Amino acid sequence: VQLQASGGGLVQAGGSLRLSCAASGRTSSRYGMGWFRQAPGKEREFVGYTVWSGGSTYYADSVKGRFTISRDNVKNTGYLQMNTLKPEDTAVYYCAAARLRFGANVAKPSEYDYWGQGTLVTVSS
Repeated sequence: VQLQASGGGLVQAGGSLRLSCAASGRTSSRYGMGWFRQAPGKEREFVGYTVWSGGSTYYADSVKGRFTISRDNVKNTGYLQMNTLKPEDTAVYYCAAARLRFGANVAKPSEYDYWGQGTLVTVSS
């Protein structure tokens, strides 16, 4: 599975961006898609997760109510809609795919099998 993240850029605080994660290769509905971010000097942080075939979606408390994960199964593309952006949202954002595993902690980067290259989001105050 190959993942290609895109859509990052510079936006003012309060603005919106939509990130895309295009999946190719041996994609399958038996995957979950996660979004993570990493700010300079900080560890990679969980943002959200959804099962590719549909079902529950989970968000970090820091983005709940502002960010929304969606997917287009026809295009094999996932999206992260980010609204009401704050300067503290500035980071490189990564999409990742994980084979569905019972009991997996989807907030842990080590649970993921494939990663996109990251796209930079900068929120100015």
